Amino acid sequence: MKMTLLIDYLPKGQTINAEYYSPLLVQLKDILKEKHSGKVTKGFLFLHNNAPAHWALATQKKLAYLGFQCLDHPPYSPDLALSDYHLFPGLKKQLKGRHFLSNMEVIAATET
Repeated sequence: MKMTLLIDYLPKGQTINAEYYSPLLVQLKDILKEKHSGKVTKGFLFLHNNAPAHWALATQKKLAYLGFQCLDHPPYSPDLALSDYHLFPGLKKQLKGRHFLSNMEVIAATET
């Protein structure tokens, strides 16, 4: 079963770094606890790509603190990029051909 747990919209002009990414991990952990309370006893396996913000020391410390066990992600493994192949095609189909006048219109469209 595919389920989107957390969507975050990066403010225009801002870069994702460990300082930005770490609080998102806390939000994700809270959502997982809420959605799966009592169902998970051993923690979560976490797979993300090789982006610098994901492998920064501060991020690794936060992941360890939150109890996420990280899986290694080979540099070229399109079969593991689930969001690229399962989440985004449906979103692209819904947004195809539409034009937006503001970021808020894009956010509203993606959330519906």
